[in-house]
Amino acid sequence: MVLVVVFGVALLITVLLSGLAARTVLSTSLLFLVGGALVSDGFLGLIHVTPDSEIVSMTADLALFAVLFTDGMHVSFPKLRANWRNPARALGLGMPLAFVGMALITHYLVGLDWTMSFLVGAVLAPTDPVFASAIVGRKEVPAKLRQLLNVESGINDGLALPVVLILIAAAGPTSGHAEASLGKIVLELVLGLVCGVVLPFVVVELVRFRMLGAEPKLQPLLPLAIGVILYATCHLTHANPYLAAFSAGAVLTARSLEAKEAFEPLGEALAELAKFAALLVFGALLTPRLFGDLSFGGYVAVVLAIVLIRPVSLLLSLVGTRFTRQEKLVAAWFGPKGFASVVYGLLVLQAGIPQGEEAFTLIAVCIAFSIVAHSSTDVPIARMFEVEDLVGVPGGDEAPRTVEGAGRVGA
Repeated sequence: MVLVVVFGVALLITVLLSGLAARTVLSTSLLFLVGGALVSDGFLGLIHVTPDSEIVSMTADLALFAVLFTDGMHVSFPKLRANWRNPARALGLGMPLAFVGMALITHYLVGLDWTMSFLVGAVLAPTDPVFASAIVGRKEVPAKLRQLLNVESGINDGLALPVVLILIAAAGPTSGHAEASLGKIVLELVLGLVCGVVLPFVVVELVRFRMLGAEPKLQPLLPLAIGVILYATCHLTHANPYLAAFSAGAVLTARSLEAKEAFEPLGEALAELAKFAALLVFGALLTPRLFGDLSFGGYVAVVLAIVLIRPVSLLLSLVGTRFTRQEKLVAAWFGPKGFASVVYGLLVLQAGIPQGEEAFTLIAVCIAFSIVAHSSTDVPIARMFEVEDLVGVPGGDEAPRTVEGAGRVGA
């Protein structure tokens, strides 16, 4: 119950400071991260959380699922069909370049073997603009830029997972069965996609029967029911829950705009709560010992991952596009490491493979640095687009969609 009290206090402080956070570099995400670190064994000792604690993997898993489900609901298929080239460039060229670049600096600066270095690169390749909501959640920011970042983050989680699982198999005692594991991984991805498409499609069709339908006050619970069933089904069948979540949100919006609009306020609030809970628990892992275990070369690798590898890889992928120089620089900077990297990093640690602890330490520190850097620079950079009135602040022209004052829009 101590953890529940700590979460409640942190949530209250966050709500009270959310208006200030919307106007300054103060980040509500950072508040939970720091709060978790302060109450952990490394400082006050109020809560006791270790990387192998079930609550760590559970909260990160739920948060990633919830965020991807709401992300998918912001995808517009007509607009995506008309503007698919930019996200395809980021995913098809920028992501592999970041993957390889991270592997190189991990091997040469941290000293991990090539398999583990590429595994670290795969874990840190996915991006998560939930920590840059002032960018992807504002209509004043160019729509193509918001769409690029939102679609990229929604899809790259699922693309990285099979690579992570294959490299874990290759690095561990079952390295000889990597080929057999590939078939299982592909099956899980296909099952996730099928579940994510079929379930919302069937439910929406059921609602259209004359004898069925939800009354207005219960309409927001329809997508929630889909999400709950989908999450449980994926874990029971070992289908990929992240690909299922994103595709389900997209299909639900495409089939029933009414359901999407009814669920949107509730969905954004639930996703924020899941995110904050995961940040608090993840913050509890950030003890002085963890930071002390990372070598000097590891810290250099972390800095390069944030300020060099992601920016350069995305800038190269956007060469020849119609983005302005300012838009390219903003897109290149906002490649924060988020819940996908947390979940995949835990998979590496829990696999018990050689150098797994060293890899997790590097991953965890990189995620922490990324959250600090990106969640505290989104508002100032949003002002580069001459945004005068922030979301959720008196005088703004857009209703608030999250506690931080901005949601994720896949325009």
